[in-house]
Amino acid sequence: MSDQNPYEKLGVSEEASFDEIQDARNRLFEQYSGDAKRLEIIEAAYDAILMDRLRMRQEGKIKVPERIRFPELRVQSPPKESPTPREQSPAWLQRMLDQPTPADVLLPGAWYLGLSAISVFYPEAGDQVLQLALVVGVGVSIYFLNRKEGKFGRAVLFTLICLIIGLIAGGLVAGWLISQTPFITSNQFSTVLTFILLWLVSSFLR
Repeated sequence: MSDQNPYEKLGVSEEASFDEIQDARNRLFEQYSGDAKRLEIIEAAYDAILMDRLRMRQEGKIKVPERIRFPELRVQSPPKESPTPREQSPAWLQRMLDQPTPADVLLPGAWYLGLSAISVFYPEAGDQVLQLALVVGVGVSIYFLNRKEGKFGRAVLFTLICLIIGLIAGGLVAGWLISQTPFITSNQFSTVLTFILLWLVSSFLR
């Protein structure tokens, strides 16, 4: 094998393409994977062919494809348009909704959970306790909403809207619910529902 030229050592002709030469080298590497001396000869022959091809190219004996000589002439394929992600919700809703931190959710939640517990488990105190709890709940909602955006009027407006919706919805649903759960009064249910709405608004609304 030492008397052969590099092409013969790889088993390719002198007109072989670069891909054919590389395939022959890889095939011989797999065939003689356990023979270090033979692998060294194969690698030396491969390097010698590369050097020979480089010299011939510099001398103009090998025609270089136009796409290699003049890469600027290659037709560039238009860039693929990345699909625009679909909006999961309308833009106006995204502007109103917030991505709260755990503290923004847990702090108002703790307040409203305590107020709901007072409203449900102290029925003997009467409607005065429910009214006082609602006043505190309204104040909590205004505080947390105003802390986010610094817009006091907006915080008061959203809080009052939730208060009205909660009391009205609670009164409508309470008639059916009380017959199923007699341990809670209509006013208590309306109060707890209002606290849930206030918690959602103060936690997830901008």
